[in-house]
Amino acid sequence: MDKFRDLKANEIDCRISTFNENYLTLLLYKDARVDQNILDEQIGAENWQREHKELKNNIYCGISIWNEKNKHWVTKWDCGKESFTEAEKGEASDSFKRAGFNWGIGRELYTAPAIYIPFKDKEGKENYEIKQKGNKKTTYTKFYIEKIQIIDKEITGLAIKNDKGKRVFVYKKEGK
Repeated sequence: MDKFRDLKANEIDCRISTFNENYLTLLLYKDARVDQNILDEQIGAENWQREHKELKNNIYCGISIWNEKNKHWVTKWDCGKESFTEAEKGEASDSFKRAGFNWGIGRELYTAPAIYIPFKDKEGKENYEIKQKGNKKTTYTKFYIEKIQIIDKEITGLAIKNDKGKRVFVYKKEGK
């Protein structure tokens, strides 16, 4: 398999990277279930496998795909990092997703534009809510991919909505 299909809008999640009272920035990511589903769909559940190893206190994951032509497994490895919630599980999941990137699953996410969302739009309406949490301000607003256009593994168009259904970000690469 030399190329996996592009991710669909509903397979991509948005995470707040930076936040303040004037703007926030978002990162796009995929979760491990997306990789599992794409591998099952395109390779077949019986034609891929994963393995985890610990090396120098880091968890590595290898995704192996059966090469029918040469009759052997081909493996690509990568290392993960701990998550804030469940350290070991998060590290194992992250290493699996990174190994998936090595195979090309979701590699287009690396071409995402900078996603900057101002607190208020041009009409002065809020794009997200700000809540007081102790002595800090935060937001619980969620963001979703409404539409995405990918050409040759590059994101060339993107629209993001907030959890109230308001479109808060649009990107169109010039010439595409």
